[in-house]
Amino acid sequence: MKRTIAVIFGGVSNENEISVITGTMAANVLKSGGEQVVPLFMSQKGDLYTGDMLLDINSFKDGGYEKAARASVVRGGVTELNKHGKIKKFIKVDVALNCCHGGIGEGGGVCGLFALCGIPLASAGMFESAAFMDKYFTKLVLGSLGVNVAPYVYFRSPKDALCAEELGYPVIVKPSKLGSSIGITKARDREELLSAVEAAFFYDDGILVEKYFSDRREINCAAYYSEGRVITSECEEAFTKGDILSYDDKYAGSGKSQLPADLPDGVSEKIKGLTSDVYSRLNMRGIVRFDYILCGGEVYLSEINTVPGSLSYYLLSNGFKDFYPVLQAVIVQAVDDWQRAADKKVLCTGILNALPANAAKIGKK
Repeated sequence: MKRTIAVIFGGVSNENEISVITGTMAANVLKSGGEQVVPLFMSQKGDLYTGDMLLDINSFKDGGYEKAARASVVRGGVTELNKHGKIKKFIKVDVALNCCHGGIGEGGGVCGLFALCGIPLASAGMFESAAFMDKYFTKLVLGSLGVNVAPYVYFRSPKDALCAEELGYPVIVKPSKLGSSIGITKARDREELLSAVEAAFFYDDGILVEKYFSDRREINCAAYYSEGRVITSECEEAFTKGDILSYDDKYAGSGKSQLPADLPDGVSEKIKGLTSDVYSRLNMRGIVRFDYILCGGEVYLSEINTVPGSLSYYLLSNGFKDFYPVLQAVIVQAVDDWQRAADKKVLCTGILNALPANAAKIGKK
């Protein structure tokens, strides 16, 4: 059945441009599969735009997206606005897909927007989106589940930076709520620590510092839910020329990876099992990528990405054409979940009818 799918991307985030890559890719994969696609771009100012020109990634060079029509998400769909901000037309939307990286777009804001507007979302829910956008909250949630995480400290003021020395050098300094390796620095001594913390506070108001494992391997595994089971990808190993996996490694072509990763016996199965277990215990939905660190025979769950770069199509399929069935699966699941939730009773107590007429009035002093 042909559906109308809103694909939202961009966002008030340092990762806005990376999100454009993910969003246009996903929108075109869905369109090639026969779906009716409504692209929704959110600028770094928070303005929404729509129109078929946004399916072309070249439309975003030099601010070209501003030629597209302004838009808003409303109950049941999307409105396209004219140049005076008046409603030009209403587009009914069956389901939406979140491709916003970072900020409130990935951190639960988009989930709340579509939930309020009565539109199913084929992506992670509000809780996991908000929790896992923050690296500190991620540690707290994983710790409550008994999952192994790297030793860390968290603070919200530069004057507390030296508490990180209890971890022993070297350490990794991370802005708590950023992704795509932005603002992440390795510190080998106190001078580098203080400098890294100062830089990280430029991006965020909370800083996470982790113990750095010199002999580390970085392993990724993606998952999604469909027809009653969690499907996990093969494990991928990401390589970097430097000490940490950088922004350039991820997006500028300087990094390399191996899929499937060449891992010791049983490690791949352990990682896929842990991925499935955490995903299931938190009743997650949508495509989610789990990032691990291997060191000294230990497996540490490092981060959970509820809107992973390129929606991890390269882990879950053999290419763009083969990715459509994956997107189709999470979309079907989202609609099914929404319909089941809609059958639940919403209670109306009638208490307002029993209140006296002046119950909420403020008396004169």
